[in-house]
Amino acid sequence: MKQVDAGERSTGKERPETPPEVDVILDVNGTSHRLRLDARVTLLDALRDHLGLTGAKKGCDQGACGACTVVVDGKRVVSCLALAAQYEGREITTVESLAVDGEPHPVQKAFARHDALQCGYCTPGQIMSAVCLIAEGRANSEDDIREFMSGNICRCGAYPNIRAAIREVTAEG
Repeated sequence: MKQVDAGERSTGKERPETPPEVDVILDVNGTSHRLRLDARVTLLDALRDHLGLTGAKKGCDQGACGACTVVVDGKRVVSCLALAAQYEGREITTVESLAVDGEPHPVQKAFARHDALQCGYCTPGQIMSAVCLIAEGRANSEDDIREFMSGNICRCGAYPNIRAAIREVTAEG
């Protein structure tokens, strides 16, 4: 049996190592925010817990449902899988910035008209994906919309209404 030196014994009172913190400047919805964050904080948690932007939702916390979708430099990002510190200097857009002077974005209006927001939990992520899909020019057909929106899950099953809203905005544009 090996003897343990007194200096090697665990007292059970050791403090866990403090996680490293980083200074981050996030450009969100046209405003720069200086934050000091645990290096492990996700973009979703930085937005919700540190900036009070609660539009993006924490659904699965595994990047599978799309409820946390935001737009970064014009591309969709599932923010629950993105570390906030990696997005310094990038243009982050959340659903909160879509309405201008209280006037909802055309996609938001279409979602309301087509009842594409039943419980509403997935709606911010669905809307952000739809805005990108339209901007990318990929909403050319029902199959395209279905394919390129497949990363956003709606547990209420409002998919036909969501696709109808996207088709309406695409037809208007």
